Amino acid sequence: MATTRTDPLTLEVVELIGTVVARYYEEYDEAAAAHSLTGAQARVLGLLSLEPMPMRKIAQKLKCEPSNVTGIIDRLETRGLVERRPDPADRRVKLAAPTEKGAQTAQQLRDSLAFAREPLAELSDGDRAMLRDLLRRMLGDSAPRHD
Repeated sequence: MATTRTDPLTLEVVELIGTVVARYYEEYDEAAAAHSLTGAQARVLGLLSLEPMPMRKIAQKLKCEPSNVTGIIDRLETRGLVERRPDPADRRVKLAAPTEKGAQTAQQLRDSLAFAREPLAELSDGDRAMLRDLLRRMLGDSAPRHD
């Protein structure tokens, strides 16, 4: 018998995923507030700490309007956490990049997110790999690979 989207197991999995996401965002917002940042500002700073990028790409990754990203970058720039610089590949494009202070703040934010790490530490390498692979399948295997 084929399962439907309303079978008890599916409903329980959806509920558990929702709980994990809610707890992650709650902790992320608390960590951001400890640095006098909004959750959105912290997410942008964390994203930029991986690589400098144009506002358009930030907006795509966060699934929001570019005008919202511009405001967030403006506020982070005022705090000395982000700077705008020309893209070496296309000098007409401006990249947002963390300053040294911004990179340190992003690292402190990452280090303070125990919920994002600690439950995973309880899982074996094999369990974490299986979870990663299942999440990739749920996302249509479009998730970035960091193997």
